[in-house]
Amino acid sequence: MSAARSSFPFDLAASVATTFLRGGMGIATTPVSHRPALMFELYEFEGCPYCRLVREALTELDLDALVYPCPRGGTRYRPRVVELGGRMQFPFFVDPNTGRRLYESADIITYLFETYGAGRVPLHWQWIGLQQVGSAVAGLLRSSAGRRAPARPADAPERPAPALPLELYGFESSPYARLVRERLCELELPYILRACGRAAPRDWLPPGVRDALRLEPGSVTINRQALEARAGRISLPYLVDPNTGAEMAESQRILEYLEEAYA
Repeated sequence: MSAARSSFPFDLAASVATTFLRGGMGIATTPVSHRPALMFELYEFEGCPYCRLVREALTELDLDALVYPCPRGGTRYRPRVVELGGRMQFPFFVDPNTGRRLYESADIITYLFETYGAGRVPLHWQWIGLQQVGSAVAGLLRSSAGRRAPARPADAPERPAPALPLELYGFESSPYARLVRERLCELELPYILRACGRAAPRDWLPPGVRDALRLEPGSVTINRQALEARAGRISLPYLVDPNTGAEMAESQRILEYLEEAYA
């Protein structure tokens, strides 16, 4: 049994607790009225409590982003943050639709809601200081995951980044999706984060329950509709690797694939 497989139950339990401590943030979504033509760029690392807040807001607004993981010790995308923004600080957000480049989670969240949301920041995001403290406390349970790139022996060749970014369907507070994002971050694998927050009553039912009830496809969000068309059902997280043609659900299976293909 691999170390990743043997630790999976403990990692999942800590991830579930993290979701519980965030009190439901990053689960539900109210889709925006218009989606940007060009993909956002988000430079971040999974273990950062401030980055978590931005991902929660993206889920809430049903907005996608191209994530460039920047774990400590990483070399692929950290230098680009300095080139684009002038300093090494995370999260760093780029909107190619407007040319805006922003640090600071509070500024990014305000920008997203004012530019792509209803034009005003919801009340729960106006108390940004409390949200930051809450995110930091929740992150203590997974403090060592998704934070640092693994050390390599001096003579080990570095694997190149994939030619095309992977795609990950999920929502921020999914404890299963969190485990996948952590490993993507540690491996510095760029990916498109496809927001799949829960918007309709059927979205809150587990996949097995939906299958048992033989519920017809009926998601109201773009990415959930796309996933239903692609995979025939909603099971999150769902990974698409355009570099190999691999597609799969189930977090443990995805983690094993990432180890085989990229670790």
